[in-house]
Amino acid sequence: MKTKKKIGRKMLIGELAMNFPKAAEVLINKYGLHCVGCGMAMMETIEDGAKAHGMSEKQIEKMLVDLEKAEK
Repeated sequence: MKTKKKIGRKMLIGELAMNFPKAAEVLINKYGLHCVGCGMAMMETIEDGAKAHGMSEKQIEKMLVDLEKAEK
């Protein structure tokens, strides 16, 4: 049985979009990070996208918790 990879700040946005669709929706709808739909951002990490949108470390940590919860 294959273990599902944990969502983390170094995960690529493209990987999140392909493998964690509920979390990708949270990224868009709750946090306004529409980079999930941007072809240029698909090779950036979640952390890169969040920082590009001005999120603090504390906000990024909260967002990662919410992304994990969305997939449970």
